[in-house]
Amino acid sequence: MTSGEPAGPEHRASKGHAALAYDRIRQAIVEGAYGPGDRLVEQRISEEFSLSRTPVREALRRLESEGLVVFRRNRGAAVRYLSADDVRDLYELRARLESYAAELASVRGTIRSYDAMDEAAEQFERQVGRSGDVVIAQDDRVRALSDTNNRFHQTIVAAAGHERLSQMLASAVDVPLVFQALRGFERSELQRSAEFHRMTAHAIRRGEGARAGRLMSEHILLGRDRLMEDLERGEGARAGNASE
Repeated sequence: MTSGEPAGPEHRASKGHAALAYDRIRQAIVEGAYGPGDRLVEQRISEEFSLSRTPVREALRRLESEGLVVFRRNRGAAVRYLSADDVRDLYELRARLESYAAELASVRGTIRSYDAMDEAAEQFERQVGRSGDVVIAQDDRVRALSDTNNRFHQTIVAAAGHERLSQMLASAVDVPLVFQALRGFERSELQRSAEFHRMTAHAIRRGEGARAGRLMSEHILLGRDRLMEDLERGEGARAGNASE
C-alpha cells in the first residue's frame, strides 16, 4: 500500500484491536485488577480479552512508553511497581508542576477554559454528593469520580498554554495512584477535594495566581499523605504477618 492510499479494512481492524487491547489493559492496571509487579503474559491476556497476541503486544509497548508497564529481560512485561519513595517523589514533582500550571492558567486562560474548569469542579462536587448512593457500584462510582477529577486538572493544564509543561505532567501524574487514592477516600476526604477544586478554580478565575498555586499544591500533597498512610499500613500488616 502506498502512502497515498487509504488504509484497508484489515489495517483499520488491526488498529482497532490494538486500541481495544490498550483500553482494557490500561483500565485493569488503573483499577487494580492487575496489581504492581504482576506479570502481563501476552497469551493469557489475549485469551482473556478474545484478541490475538499482536494487538496485546502493541498495547503493552504503548503502556511501557506511558510508564505503567516495564519489560524485564527473560521475564517479559509486568505492571510497574512503585516504592514509597517513588510515590513521594512523583507527588512532590506533580505538586510543583501543577502549582505552576495553576499560576499560568490565572493569566493565560480564557473565559471558555475557565467555564470548562468550573463545570468539571461542579460535576465532581455533585458526584461526591451522590457518593453515598448504594445503587451506584463501587467501581463505577470511583471511575466516574476519577474521570471528572482528571478532567478538572486537565482543564487547568490546558488553560496554562504550556506544551512542555503539559508533557512533563503527563509523565508525573500516575493515574493508578490517583484511582487508588479516590477509592480509599472517605466521604469527608472527597468533600475536601471538591472544596479544593472550587477554591482553586475561583482563585484562577480571579487572576490570583500565587493563591491558586498554593491551593493546588496543598490539594495534591494531601492526596500524597493519604497514599503514604495506606502504604505504611500495608507494610506494617505484611511485617506483622511475617512475624507470626
